[in-house]
Amino acid sequence: MVDPLPGASPAGKPKLLEQVRRLLRLRHYSLRTEEAYLAWMKRFILFHGKRHPRELDERDISAFLSGLAVEGKVAASTQNQALSALLFLYKEVLGRELAFIGGVVRVKRPPKLPVVLSPAEVRAVLAQLAGQYRLMAELLYGSGLRLLECLRLRVKDVDFQYLHIVVRDSKGGKDRRTMLPVSVVPALRDHLDEVKRRHDVDLAQGFGTVHLPGALERKMPNASREWAWQYVFPALKRSADPRTGIEQRHHVSEKNLQNAVKSAVRVSRINKAASCHTFRHSFATHLLENGYDIRTVQELLGHKDVSTTMIYTHVLNKPGIGVKSPLD
Repeated sequence: MVDPLPGASPAGKPKLLEQVRRLLRLRHYSLRTEEAYLAWMKRFILFHGKRHPRELDERDISAFLSGLAVEGKVAASTQNQALSALLFLYKEVLGRELAFIGGVVRVKRPPKLPVVLSPAEVRAVLAQLAGQYRLMAELLYGSGLRLLECLRLRVKDVDFQYLHIVVRDSKGGKDRRTMLPVSVVPALRDHLDEVKRRHDVDLAQGFGTVHLPGALERKMPNASREWAWQYVFPALKRSADPRTGIEQRHHVSEKNLQNAVKSAVRVSRINKAASCHTFRHSFATHLLENGYDIRTVQELLGHKDVSTTMIYTHVLNKPGIGVKSPLD
C-alpha cells in the first residue's frame, strides 16, 4: 500500500515532496525552480504507478526521460530540467548516488539561428510600447538583458553615475555588469520616483517588504523594507508570498511583458517570430555590426563560453549573405 503522492513516509515524518520543498527552500532555490522540480518529481512518481522513488533505479529514470523525448516530444532544455530535478531528489533528499544513467533517448537540440530585428524594426516595436513596458523593452535591447534579469532588477543594481547595471545571479550563477543606455536615464529616473512614492505608501500602511535572494532574509532581516532592495519594476498590486504568506510587492509578471511585446510586434507588422529575447539577440548582433569585438560582447551577455556568442556572427547584417548570386 503506497500513500497518494508524494509517496509513503513513516509516521511523524514529512512526506517525500514536503521534504524536497523544505530542502529547496533551505538551499535558497528560487520559487520557479521549486515549482518545476516538484512538478517533475510528481510526474516521475505517477509515470511509475505511484511507486516510491526508493524502489526505483537508474533504469526507471532512463525510461521516464526517454518517454519525455519519444512520447512527450519535449525540448532538450525541458528534458535536462527533468533530469536535474531527479538528480536532486536522489542525491540531496534520498542520499543516494546514482550510477550512470544509460540508454536515455536524448532530445537533439537542432541548431537554430536567433531571430534578430534590424535597428529600424527595434524602433518600430518600441514605438508601440508605453510606460514601464517600454522601459523594460529598452533595457532588454539597450543593455542586453534576459527577460527575468530585467524583471528581477533591484534599485541598488542601477548606477546612474557610472551608467551601468549589475545583473545579479544571472544564468550560470555569476554576476555581470552591462551598460545603462543614456537615453533611458530620464524616463527611468521618473519611473523610480513613482515606485518610491508607492513604496513609501506601502511602508506607511505596514507593508513594504520584498523577497530577498538567498540567505539574505536571515542575515539581513530589515533589508526587505529598504528602498535599495526594492524591485525596479514592481507589480501594481501586493500579493502573498507563497513561501511565507507575507503580503508584499513582487516584480511585474513576465507574461505581462511578453504579451505587451507580442502585441507591439503584431501592430508593427513585422513578420518575424520576435519575442522579448529577440531584443537581446538584436543587442548582440548590432554591437558586432558596429565593430565591437566578440569578447566584449561575450562579457556583456554573460556567456561562459565564447562559442555561445559566436552564433551572432552568422546573422550579421551583411549585404545579402556576403556572397554574390550567380544570377547577379
